[in-house]
Amino acid sequence: MSHRPPSGLAAVSAALLAMSRPLEVRDVLKTIVASARELLDAEYAALGVPDDHGGFAQFVVDGVSDEQWRAIGPLPRQHGVLAAMLHEARPERLADVRKDPRFGGWPAAHPDMSDFLGLPIRDGDATLGALFLANKRCPKPEGSCGFTAEDEELLSILAQHAAIALTNARLYERSRELTIAEERSRLAHELHDAVSQKLFSLRLTAQAATALIDRDPVRAKGELHQVAALAAEAVDELRAAVVELRPAALDEDGLVATLRTQIQVLDRAHAARVTFTGKGVRALPAAQEEALLRVSQEALHNALRHSGAAHVDVTLTRHGNGARLRITDDGGGFDPAETRQAGRHLGLVSMRDRASGVGGRLTVESAPGKGTTIEMEIPGG
Repeated sequence: MSHRPPSGLAAVSAALLAMSRPLEVRDVLKTIVASARELLDAEYAALGVPDDHGGFAQFVVDGVSDEQWRAIGPLPRQHGVLAAMLHEARPERLADVRKDPRFGGWPAAHPDMSDFLGLPIRDGDATLGALFLANKRCPKPEGSCGFTAEDEELLSILAQHAAIALTNARLYERSRELTIAEERSRLAHELHDAVSQKLFSLRLTAQAATALIDRDPVRAKGELHQVAALAAEAVDELRAAVVELRPAALDEDGLVATLRTQIQVLDRAHAARVTFTGKGVRALPAAQEEALLRVSQEALHNALRHSGAAHVDVTLTRHGNGARLRITDDGGGFDPAETRQAGRHLGLVSMRDRASGVGGRLTVESAPGKGTTIEMEIPGG
C-alpha cells in the first residue's frame, strides 16, 4: 500500500470544492498545484500552461519559496520531459528524472529532484497544461519511484477536474471582460451626455455674455460667473469619469492602495469631503478584490452625484478571513422600498449581484434625511 497523508479523502473533497469556485485562472492554477502536492504528499509541485512560442504563458509552483523561485530565473521552455507531457499527452512516472535521456539539466538555484510524476491536463484534444510532482515523501528503495500507479490514477482524476476548472475560469474571465467592456461603454455614454450638456450650456451662456457685454455689463458679468461655474462642473464630470474608466491597478498595488488613490482623486474632484481608512486587510482572491473595488465605485458615484453629501467616508477592514467594506454619506438619503417600487435602483441591483457573485452579501441602510450606509462583506479565500 502506498503512503498517503491521513487527510487524503478530505483533501480530495477540499481540492474539488476549491476548484469549483468562480476564480481567475491564476488562482485556479495555484489551487490545483497546492491540492496535487497535498494529495500525493510530494515535496514539490508545478503546473505549466503553454504559450504558442515554445515556452510557458504561466508556470505556478508549490514547495518552492519566493526567494528560490526568483533565483531560479526565467520560466522553463517546453523541452525534455515537460515537452513529452505537452506533446505526447501521456503520463510520465520516473524513478529519477535526472537519469532520463530527455533530461536537460536545471538552473543552479533549482532544488534537487529525483522521483517524478507528471501528466497533461487535457480538454478533449486540446492540452491546457501539464502537472508535475517531484520527491514523494516516503521511503524509496534504491532505483524505485516513490509515486505509485495509485498516485498516477489519483492525479489523473484531479487533472480531469482541473481541466474543467481551468475552462470555467477562462470563461469566467471572459465574462468579466465583457462586463467591464459593457461598463466602460455605459460610462462613455454617461460621459458624453453629461459633458455635452455642460458644454452646450457653457456655449449658450458665453454667447449671452458676449451679447450683453456692451449694453448691460452687470448682467454680462453674471453670465461670465455662470460660465466659470459650468466649466468647473464639466471638469468635475471629466475627472470622475477618468477615475471610473481607468483600469484599476489591483495586480500591481493591491486593493487598499488602489482604493486610497482613487478616493484621493475623488476628494480633489468634488466639493464633498471623501475619506478612506483601510485596516488589517490581507490579500484576497482577485475576483473578490475587483468586486469590492467596483461596489465602492458605484456607491461613491451615487453619494457624490445624487445625495448632496458634504462628507463620504469609506472604510475597509478585515472580517474573519475576508473583508468588510462600508461607504457612509451624510446626504439626503432615500427610502429603499420606494426606490424599488419606482423602478429606480441607483445601481443597487448591480452591487448586490457583484457581492453575491463572489460569495458575499450587501446591505443598504438609508432613510430620507438620514444619509446612506452601504456595507459589503466577503468571505475571503
